[in-house]
Amino acid sequence: MTRPTVIGLTGSIGMGKTTTARMFRETGIPTWDADSAVHRLYKYGGSAVEPIRSLNREVIRDGAVDRTALSEWIARDNSALDRIENIVHPLVRADREKFVREAIEPVVLVDIPLLFETGAEGAVDVIVVASAPGDMQSERVLARPGWTKEKFERIRCRQMPDAEKRRRADYVIETITLEAARKSVHDVLEQIRAGQAHEGNRPRHRDDRS
Repeated sequence: MTRPTVIGLTGSIGMGKTTTARMFRETGIPTWDADSAVHRLYKYGGSAVEPIRSLNREVIRDGAVDRTALSEWIARDNSALDRIENIVHPLVRADREKFVREAIEPVVLVDIPLLFETGAEGAVDVIVVASAPGDMQSERVLARPGWTKEKFERIRCRQMPDAEKRRRADYVIETITLEAARKSVHDVLEQIRAGQAHEGNRPRHRDDRS
């Protein structure tokens, strides 16, 4: 079976990545979501439950990882997140690889919030970054229930700066308006389907072109 062209979608917190992924999905592109994969790993019987139990039994409730308890542990223990990620990232990667391996469509999308940070760019053929101005990013995140400036900054400081992600991208989708983002999604797919973004001949980001 021929491997599909794999679009890697990423973007920092509050940049509109989830909305952009939905737009791709609405066009019929099979989509794998890292966050959904984590939910499967954390639920009862999930592959991450016992390894995380070995780190901290208190975050396991009714045979599943309690995400609220997990967040509270991360907030009070500076080493917790790194230890959790050492367990979860390999499991998420295996789930993603299974999705790509079993795909029957010619183009698929994998939604990876930490695509660059985890070195996953080597597993995709085309990199798409969802982006928006910094003030819009902050406004979006702080409008979410339970989010504070401190929590936002703690997450953002662990992510690659948006400017660097844009520089490394094959395509940047501006998410300032839904209409513009949707048009960009269709434009990206048209170019991929026209054979303009094959592995080994990926287009450079416009800022890198001479």
